[in-house]
Amino acid sequence: MSGIHPSAVVEDGAQIDPSATVGPFCLIGPEVVLGPDVELKSHVVITGRTTVGEGTVIFSFAVIGEIPQDLKFKGETSALEIGKRNRIREHVTMNGGTEGGGGVTRVGDDGLFMAGCHIAHDAQVGNRVIVVNNAAVAGHCVLEDDVIIGGLSGIHQFVRIGQGAIIGAVTMVTNDVIPYGLVQAPRGDLDGLNLVGLKRRGVKRADITALRAAFQMLAQGEGTFHDRAERLGAETDSAYVKQIVDFILGESDRSFLTPK
Repeated sequence: MSGIHPSAVVEDGAQIDPSATVGPFCLIGPEVVLGPDVELKSHVVITGRTTVGEGTVIFSFAVIGEIPQDLKFKGETSALEIGKRNRIREHVTMNGGTEGGGGVTRVGDDGLFMAGCHIAHDAQVGNRVIVVNNAAVAGHCVLEDDVIIGGLSGIHQFVRIGQGAIIGAVTMVTNDVIPYGLVQAPRGDLDGLNLVGLKRRGVKRADITALRAAFQMLAQGEGTFHDRAERLGAETDSAYVKQIVDFILGESDRSFLTPK
């Protein structure tokens, strides 16, 4: 294959689309599948049962598909599925799944994973997600579409982060984050809504107003946080607010960050 540099090591069994490019000194394991127009810069390691989707670019010294960083891992079947058109920058690590988490780590389409960030075993990452430099997403986390994780932040295992939420830099997130939430401060305070992100997406003013009112009700209404969410769901006509309610009432292994 003309797109594979002669110094690259491609083990028998690897499936590489003819349009893919493999740069100098890369190592490709025997169960790896590289889709059309995938590009690996120099010194990339891809191993394990890893699939990389069309148009994804992986930069130097990234290590993709290695075994989970989990002492419970005993060599069971482990896979990593990466979608289309992602940009995976230098020194990024993404691990395969574990038996206890379903066995598959998934990354959606059109993501940007900046230098040094980590996606751990069994994480489920949506589309158009941005993980900034040196942030770490722990095992079993769920990041829905359009989430942004600020630099040097850490997401605790089993945490869910709802669609369109943004996590500020240098933040430790130990609880679930509602869709469109804004979380910042060292221990992760739910400090409002991601209004900039909503406006960039072209969300209508009426929906943003409904979201603001919903946030206030969740922050200051009567009863428990769960009770407020149920009442909000019964009263709202906004699809965006209903999305938050459904997220709160859904199954979770972590409690929620609640508004200040």
